Amino acid sequence: MGKRGRKIIHIKCRRCGKVSFHRRKGYCASCGFGRSRKIRNYSWIVKKKDRY
Repeated sequence: MGKRGRKIIHIKCRRCGKVSFHRRKGYCASCGFGRSRKIRNYSWIVKKKDRY
């Protein structure tokens, strides 16, 4: 765990506003901005009761 916690890797995303835009990779981990035009969503994120 030596060189962790030095640089800020995730910054605020322009699309969703969450602090999950990866600077080096160039896309948001939450909404997928920078990689795809569609907003990133998966069925396993939503709880079972909310799927219906």
